[in-house]
Amino acid sequence: MTTEHYPHAEIEPKWQRYWLDNKTFRALDPAEAGGKPKYYALDMFPYPSAAGLHVGHPEGYTATDIISRKKRMSGWNVLHPMGWDAFGLPAEQHALATGTHPSTTTRRNVDTFRQQIQRLGLGYDWDREVDTTDPKYYRWTQWIFLELYRLGLAYQAEVPVWWCPGLGTVLANEEVKDGKSERGNFPVVRVPMRQWMLRITVYAERLLNDLDGLDWPESIKAMQRHWIGKSEGAEVDFALEHPVTLGDAPTTALRIYTTRPDTLFGVTYMVLAPEHPLVPALTTEGQRAAVDAYRDQAASKSDLDRTDLAKDKTGVFTGAYAINPVSGARVPIWIADYVLVSYGTGAIMAVPGHDQRDWEFAKAFDIPIIPVVGTADGGVPDLHRGAHTEEGIAINSGPYDGLTTAEFKKKVSADLEARGVGKVAINYRLRDWLFSRQRYWGEPIPVLHRQDGTHFAIPYDELPLTLPEVETYQPSGNGESPLATITNWVVVKDRETGETLRRETNTMPQWAGSCWYYLRYMDPKNESEPFSKEKADYWLPVDLYVGGAEHAVLHLLYSRFWHKVLYDLGLVSCIEPFHKLVNQGMILGSDGQKMSKSRGNVVNPDDIVAEFGADAMRLYEMFMGPLEAVKPWQTKDIVGISRFLDKVWKVAHRKVSADVADEGDLETQRLVHRTVKKVGDDIEALRFNTAISALMVLTNGLLKLDVVPRGALTKLVQCLAPFAPHIAEELWQELGHEGSVALSTWPSYDEALTVEESVEVVVQVNGKIRARFETAKGTDEATLKATALGLERISEMVEALTIKKVVVVVDKLVNIVVA
Repeated sequence: MTTEHYPHAEIEPKWQRYWLDNKTFRALDPAEAGGKPKYYALDMFPYPSAAGLHVGHPEGYTATDIISRKKRMSGWNVLHPMGWDAFGLPAEQHALATGTHPSTTTRRNVDTFRQQIQRLGLGYDWDREVDTTDPKYYRWTQWIFLELYRLGLAYQAEVPVWWCPGLGTVLANEEVKDGKSERGNFPVVRVPMRQWMLRITVYAERLLNDLDGLDWPESIKAMQRHWIGKSEGAEVDFALEHPVTLGDAPTTALRIYTTRPDTLFGVTYMVLAPEHPLVPALTTEGQRAAVDAYRDQAASKSDLDRTDLAKDKTGVFTGAYAINPVSGARVPIWIADYVLVSYGTGAIMAVPGHDQRDWEFAKAFDIPIIPVVGTADGGVPDLHRGAHTEEGIAINSGPYDGLTTAEFKKKVSADLEARGVGKVAINYRLRDWLFSRQRYWGEPIPVLHRQDGTHFAIPYDELPLTLPEVETYQPSGNGESPLATITNWVVVKDRETGETLRRETNTMPQWAGSCWYYLRYMDPKNESEPFSKEKADYWLPVDLYVGGAEHAVLHLLYSRFWHKVLYDLGLVSCIEPFHKLVNQGMILGSDGQKMSKSRGNVVNPDDIVAEFGADAMRLYEMFMGPLEAVKPWQTKDIVGISRFLDKVWKVAHRKVSADVADEGDLETQRLVHRTVKKVGDDIEALRFNTAISALMVLTNGLLKLDVVPRGALTKLVQCLAPFAPHIAEELWQELGHEGSVALSTWPSYDEALTVEESVEVVVQVNGKIRARFETAKGTDEATLKATALGLERISEMVEALTIKKVVVVVDKLVNIVVA
């Protein structure tokens, strides 16, 4: 075997087989752990697409692998699992195009992903692998749904969905582009359909408050807080000038929610969402054609398009009026697509003087703009260029003039409540979770429908309710899922009464299986419950969760919601699932763009591993920069990392001393112990790039020696093992050790040997660096000053000048300030 270059093609497959055969990374169950502390490192499990991995995927996986390996070597019982978020739209679309069953496509893709991951030397416990499409797994997803159903947290409602007549199916948001279907480019419209919903809003306050105790990036917590969107304000009733009837009930007022009840005197119009149920009843005959046309137009827009702040404001007057409850003024009622029926009450009071969006609408339709909040000194704000949105002093507000915004809010809310036309209210932007999909490839919802319209859960002992085999994956054509066309599966008889029942034909969203997979990893073979309480108490919470920032809101919010429900059921003992969250930065293509097949800039990790080896790829991805940073991929830069591994290989095949405790002379010992300390500390802090730099420095230091100290080489190999495990295993074996380096004890260091004996001090003149000198660490200020002034170059520079003062920072610098 060569001693000049690391022969990755021979060594890496050998150790990958060894790890699998010996279950090297098997996590111990609590009963086996013998009191070891636990460490649970979790990756956001991937959707196994047909394209396989690209080099961006392994970045987070490698990071968790490094810290897992280090923790394991430090005596921790480590759980580091992998699985597959395998239900998803692409597999169903492929089935529609080819007739191939989604499970066949999914199994093939999973096999590809698993092989690619194993070729990267990632140390997963493969005995705990989960697949959300496996009935043994989704049996328990259905079980959790039934618990939600039993608690009243799962219910049905009519909600707007994207209906595509051309395809005969309901589409997900991601399948709609500019009002048309991504597949076939057919027009789509928003229509109300019966959907399953989950009452995540019941948990809004807890989801908000419990963010405070999490070790998450502040930006992610801010995004979750924004999504939950708690606000304090008032609900206010505007009496309708002419009451209307909705169904059998008369409606006499429009209820709105506002965070600024202090601006009620500035209301000059009201706006309803186009799909608000009162719109048809409120619309006068003279305005009906315009209103109907506008509603049709709004039905083809997404919520994102409708609320885009940059878009032109559009709307139509309904012909109806309401009465302002504080001023008695007639207020025209409009419809406009910038108001969503899903937020608040689906109706707003518009105050163009003090809300920019309302100001723009008022300008577009020549609606009056009245200032009612003055400047801090009570002056009238200039509203010609935009709304005055700051708080201030009430003006043009009748008996409330002169009050501050806070005083006005409190007083007017109390007055409205006393009159029975308003009350203090807390509102959340968060909406209940639309949980059903009109798909085949998803978890069947375990509910049966009676002919009278009621429904009930199937018995727990009938789980899993599995997907039937079908001949076609074509949609039903009427908005229902393909399951609705399979009569012999849909129609069943009640076992006790003989009544004809229909199965629920909607399926769960892809989010369902990913809400709780971290729990199943703890107990993946359990056939009597989703996971044991004993194992949950031992492993939870997850100590480190690593994944992309694209999941910052929905996946994390949904997982936290389900976890809190399970906490309330007594199945878990911690209130939050993920203690520490880290978002790895995106790895871009060499062109600086996001990797995608359409751009042609995707780099396949299989090609990199074949040319340079898995160890080189792992090291390169960790050496590119901080884990959280966005970084462009440059294949040519891997050459330098490959050379580093060649140097390690050369060092190990130099003449090595026989003494296992030999760490060389004092200088080498200091280098070794400083490296062990830095690498260990940097791994714990996820500073992988600087840890690798320290390993390079140690390698270069050992390369200079005629005889490599065996003890020093051993510690280098152990410190390198989490980053480049294949070469480390081979060298560990060559050094005569039994077993895997992954199960060896992390090397210790002597603190005294890590202390730098000397430091470099910078000498500045008027803030500019003019010289440097070496001195003993901790040298006092007087000595540093004298040394700096005694340097030949410095003394010549200041000789004819007046020294005004000398600033000394011990161990850092001397700054001489001269006139």
